[in-house]
Amino acid sequence: MPALTLIRLVHTIVWAFFVAVIVAIPVAAWQRKFGLFLFLVAVVLVEVAVLAANELRCPLTGVAARYTTDRRDNFDIYLPLLVARYNKQVFGTLFVAGLLFGLVRALT
Repeated sequence: MPALTLIRLVHTIVWAFFVAVIVAIPVAAWQRKFGLFLFLVAVVLVEVAVLAANELRCPLTGVAARYTTDRRDNFDIYLPLLVARYNKQVFGTLFVAGLLFGLVRALT
């Protein structure tokens, strides 16, 4: 398996994992499973710290860049171009919304 294909595959699996975690945050809050809610939030915050330490890019993007000159927004991951382009905005917004929902749910 070529290196770029493997990197793209791993990157896509990691992305799907974090999407699942972000989607699970409001579900845990809805079910009033606040221990799980806090754990899921912590998992995403670790991801945010990794991105912040890497100039808001996934470290796998830099690794993938060694194997191609392609720099489209999805050169390093198996996602449609628009999803890759607006990934942080969409899932960042969903994460914040999940946090706010959890806060409201905890206070009511």
